[in-house]
Amino acid sequence: MSQFNETDKLAVNTLRLLSAELPSAANSGHPGAPLGMSPAAHVLWTRFLRANPKNADWINRDRFVLSNGHAVAMLYSLLHLAGYDYSIEDLKQFRQLGSKTPGHPEYELEGVEVTTGPLGQGVSNAVGLAIAQANLAATYNKPGFTLSDNYTYTFLGDGCLQEGVSSEACSLAGHLELGNLIAIYDDNKITIDGNTKVSFTEDVLKRYEAYGWEILKVDNGDEDLDAIYNAILQAKKSNKPTIIQNRTTIGYGSLKAGSHDVHGSPLSADDMAQMKVKFGFDPNTHFAVPQEVYDLYQQRLTTPGMEANKQWDALFAEYQKKFPELGSELARRLKCELPANWDSFLPTYTPKDSALATRKLSEMCLQSIHNALPEMVGGSADLTPSNLTRWKEAVDFQPPSSGLGDYSGKYIRYGIREHAMGAILNGIAAFGANYRPYSGTFLNFVAYAAGAVRLSALSGHPITWVATHDSIGVGEDGPTHQPIETLAHFRAMPNLHVWRPADGNEVSAAYKCAMESQHSPNMLALTRQNLPHLAGSSIEKALKGGYVIEDVANPDIIFVATGSEVSLSIDAAKILAAQNIKSRIVSMPDFLSFDRQPEEYRKSVLPDGVPILSVEVLTTFGWGKYSHQHIGLDRFGASGKAPEVFKYFGFSPDVVADKAMKTVAFYKGKEVVSPLSKPF
Repeated sequence: MSQFNETDKLAVNTLRLLSAELPSAANSGHPGAPLGMSPAAHVLWTRFLRANPKNADWINRDRFVLSNGHAVAMLYSLLHLAGYDYSIEDLKQFRQLGSKTPGHPEYELEGVEVTTGPLGQGVSNAVGLAIAQANLAATYNKPGFTLSDNYTYTFLGDGCLQEGVSSEACSLAGHLELGNLIAIYDDNKITIDGNTKVSFTEDVLKRYEAYGWEILKVDNGDEDLDAIYNAILQAKKSNKPTIIQNRTTIGYGSLKAGSHDVHGSPLSADDMAQMKVKFGFDPNTHFAVPQEVYDLYQQRLTTPGMEANKQWDALFAEYQKKFPELGSELARRLKCELPANWDSFLPTYTPKDSALATRKLSEMCLQSIHNALPEMVGGSADLTPSNLTRWKEAVDFQPPSSGLGDYSGKYIRYGIREHAMGAILNGIAAFGANYRPYSGTFLNFVAYAAGAVRLSALSGHPITWVATHDSIGVGEDGPTHQPIETLAHFRAMPNLHVWRPADGNEVSAAYKCAMESQHSPNMLALTRQNLPHLAGSSIEKALKGGYVIEDVANPDIIFVATGSEVSLSIDAAKILAAQNIKSRIVSMPDFLSFDRQPEEYRKSVLPDGVPILSVEVLTTFGWGKYSHQHIGLDRFGASGKAPEVFKYFGFSPDVVADKAMKTVAFYKGKEVVSPLSKPF
């Protein structure tokens, strides 16, 4: 006997038409995929999805990720039908400036789990969501107290499957045996260029079988609701991630059905009218939703979701009585609060302490704070011994069957998958429970993950990159491993803290900022070579992003530097002092933190009247914001021992001092205005 009746069929067609009306009203958007995916969406949302539209952030809700985010008109329609805060008027404002219904899903919107649009990112985020759920369950569930058992469902299309980031992420998901992850593949054989036979003819299911996924098929996703239901039901029984190949017709019901013409262009008025007639609707009405469809979603999703949330609240109240320590910890995490005084565990240093590489100082930070921060989850892209990202007592996050760890472990072995790692970090952060995920690779190879980093900054996910081997100090590995332009790229990205600390206190400041950030990701660029601890540094000062680390009265020149070049500038200043040239030294570990300081403070650090010289062994691009002249490296590096490479490129105290003297001479007698002085 079928699980579905005529009201379900009416609801499917309502969802189809609503999803096509949005692009038509906006004269912009993608109606094709929603017209094909609506049956699967309806089955999932009314028979399986556990969510509470009146409490969209409930921690044990199921997650729904629309990886093919161009189909967002369907998501907004679903959210409206389910009773989230999306009115018909909001739907009519699709893709309009300032509306609640932008052209792709955005994380800050109610009911949207992650920002999607760049293909492949959503399904990769879904892997992160599934990892976080497995970890939360293994950490807090107790016999009789199942606090976490939700699923992550993701819809994806051919485009997502072609992007390499999804391959990386899904390979890892298979290794991790994430049985709480179910992907529904909208197999309509169409992309913007036309039929997928022009570029994508592989056997997708065999690939996913090789990844270790459960493989299921639905042959008629356009109409067979029972087959979709049975496939999802079967997927929930698996201890592996599942991909369901759901064969659909893009633009189902349209005159352009099956064609790439219906992918990204609104339907004509005539086409919309004939489709409404075909689905039993009045062709002269717009954004029509029969009351029985609202009632169905209320009965099948909204009311059960509210009741499940209520039962969970009662269960958690009992849990806190029986397990007061764990209960208090989880309650704190659910309020997005860090433990009191956690930052007291951050190390501090004086010049008497031994010189160390900032990557080593980062490891020491992690070792010091991990017990104080149960929400911190780490990892590395196969570079753990180089990134120094693993604290000594760490347990690996692994499937228990592997014998390599368990799901309560908080150290993730990402393998050589930087792009997937970045997207997975975003998913872990988006899960909730105040997760503070970080992971490591070489700074140069964060460039592989630039797409995911951009979405971190756009969404405001508080993730952290431990990006070691920050310059030509890498040495013998040569120009392929020596970042030149990388930091300029990421510094140009809005809402991203990019730290290049000069000593141990600045490393601790970077971690304090990273762990306390609520709406900004952080990137820590760390050295391979040892650096001295500086007399004028402190966590408090460094948190301002830029500060005077060494000063004199009435300086002739200001050095502004980061990382290893701060101590280099201090050494150059000593040479200048012998020539009666007075220098102020400014350390600028993080541009974004400095830019967020009051103008009065920033101008006190980099004032008018003194020439400013930047010193950084990376590209000079971007330093015009802060300095008049620049010492940098606007070419690729070279292979050789690090001290020799530094000397070869002129990063030595004598050469820096010589360029500083020329800078002083050039500006002598001229009016010098700080680059911070702006007309608006």
